[in-house]
Amino acid sequence: MAVLTYKRAGVDIGRADQFISKIKPLVRTTARPEVLGAIGGFSGLFRPRLRGVKDPVLVSSTDGVGTKLLVAEARGEYGTIGIDLVAMNVDDVVVTGAEPLFFLDYIAVGKLVPAQLVSLMKGIVRGCREAGCALVGGETAELPGLYAPGKFDLAGFCVGIIDRKRIIDGRRCRPGDAVVGLASSGLHSNGYSLARKVFSQKEIKGKWGAELLRPTRIYTRPILQVMKKVQIKALAHITGGGFYDNIPRVIPEGLMVRIIKGSWPILRIFRVIQNRGRVNEHEMFRTFNMGIGMVAVVGARDASRTVRLFARLGLKAYLIGELIKGKREVVIR
Repeated sequence: MAVLTYKRAGVDIGRADQFISKIKPLVRTTARPEVLGAIGGFSGLFRPRLRGVKDPVLVSSTDGVGTKLLVAEARGEYGTIGIDLVAMNVDDVVVTGAEPLFFLDYIAVGKLVPAQLVSLMKGIVRGCREAGCALVGGETAELPGLYAPGKFDLAGFCVGIIDRKRIIDGRRCRPGDAVVGLASSGLHSNGYSLARKVFSQKEIKGKWGAELLRPTRIYTRPILQVMKKVQIKALAHITGGGFYDNIPRVIPEGLMVRIIKGSWPILRIFRVIQNRGRVNEHEMFRTFNMGIGMVAVVGARDASRTVRLFARLGLKAYLIGELIKGKREVVIR
């Protein structure tokens, strides 16, 4: 019987070390002044600058990208999935008004393929740079037996900070407030278990797969900039659950949200999914973002200005509805 080693059992530590050495230069490009130490230690060190923050509150989030991974796998393209991973986390943090500080990733694979993982890490780095947060560490686990060769899963973790008195939590919302929608880039990272049902594998490997793999938009920096000039009363990240489940999470009792159909352009990809799958409209708005990836509630007098401010930052925004008295829910008419 041959001598058994960890490598023969399916885990190649040497290959993992090579992967780490390749990504270290990438990770350094996301550094902020608060980062202490370098990638590769047992933990990431971050010394926050608290100047001007009298009552600091840490804000955290963890999320993945769901079955969008299967689209990446079918196409053999992994460069944008990392952007999605960062986006899903940093934009959940910024809805409180917090600035994302640092990010960590967890990648589990059946067999470590350096080229695949380096491509993935390039996306994570790009996302962190776009969001202005530091990538301080992570974990790459080779798990033969749990994942087949070529299969993998990933999760992200983000921590941000905000002064307690500046937290955006919807308490200031009033009847008559305006709802501003920020344009999405496409499906983002939700609804793929449904979306993949309406396209063949050939189509996923072709033009429709390219559309499905379009990276999630990161709203963090534009929102933090607009917050300096306009009082944003509530923010909702339109992810799993669409309009109906996400917007009520940030609206106080006694208020409802009226969304006006036709007040923004619905991207073609959503119409194709709806028509091919014969999906009813309510299900579409409950599953997908329908072209609006983030919703902001502002005072009625600030609505037009808010739209213009986002436009100056290169982000299309639309006045899509208003708050009225009623049961805490969303009505789309």
